[in-house]
Amino acid sequence: MNPSLALLFLAGTCALYSDNGKVAPSIPENYKLVYKQDFESKESLDEFVATDKRVWKWGEEKGIGFIEHFGKSKYKYEVRSPFNIALVDGIEVKDFILEAKLRQTGKEYGHRDMCVFYNFKDRSHFYYTHIASVTDNHAHNCFVVNGNPRTKISHKTTQGHNWSSREWHDFRLVREHSTGKIDVFVNDFEKPIMRAVDKTFEWGRVGFGSFDDTGRVAAVRLYAPESRKPDDGDPFVEGRQK
Repeated sequence: MNPSLALLFLAGTCALYSDNGKVAPSIPENYKLVYKQDFESKESLDEFVATDKRVWKWGEEKGIGFIEHFGKSKYKYEVRSPFNIALVDGIEVKDFILEAKLRQTGKEYGHRDMCVFYNFKDRSHFYYTHIASVTDNHAHNCFVVNGNPRTKISHKTTQGHNWSSREWHDFRLVREHSTGKIDVFVNDFEKPIMRAVDKTFEWGRVGFGSFDDTGRVAAVRLYAPESRKPDDGDPFVEGRQK
């Protein structure tokens, strides 16, 4: 059987396991694997469009392929929002489950972060989840950027995340537009670390990065009941919202 089909069959019929051995919720039967990336070569970076491709590189360590943002992007946002963004090119989703492995490589401080972006329309219209060492109104929460500086939308979060507790952290985000649900899980897929409800954006891209820190992304899986190709053009050009 084709490896991707085998994975899809497994995901739709039984529980998955995260690296900590805990059972992860199964993928809904009407969802399919619409994007998979294990970063097996440097060409995998070509599948992403970024705010500044010069601060991203491909790497491999201990048998794990990844892409890494190693500096601050030279990028001018229209409204205050993260600098380092790399989006999966060529696919948009509305309802989805996104899984990946994340590794923060910067120094420890309150806003030490990795970010995940979703339902991304253009540089001033998107959601992102900011996972940081300490929570406040600008960190370790879910945010919406809707023509104005980022605004916190999560109604539940934790006190912060300990990036130094392990090398790689298992990430999962569940998005349902019809209910507005946004649930974020890290390492424990049974208990969300953040929850939000918002219906502002429907179709959009997904991606990874940081506000202005450094980090690595590996083992990306995107499941959705349906997907589509984005409109032609650069998603970081203002005014592409639909």
